[in-house]
Amino acid sequence: MLGSIGMPELIIIFVIALIIFGPRKLPELGKSLGKSLAEFKRASNELKSTLEEEIRVEEQRSRVETPKPAESASPSIPTHLDEAATGKVDKSA
Repeated sequence: MLGSIGMPELIIIFVIALIIFGPRKLPELGKSLGKSLAEFKRASNELKSTLEEEIRVEEQRSRVETPKPAESASPSIPTHLDEAATGKVDKSA
């Protein structure tokens, strides 16, 4: 969008700003606009670096907290607990 503004458009914008604000106020407005843009850019970069740092810390934390996979595929449950849980008890014993 801003890439399509050419030199004639910039001249028209400058002339309109000069008429509206006057030659004495225009440099002051330009200076304050420049300061505002610089502050916005600095705040954006700080936010970006903070977010990247938080993402990096979370990735490290998730790597440390991830449990190692179990060595066997099925857990070793005693059969008497399994029978009691299902309600089927071997009465022949």
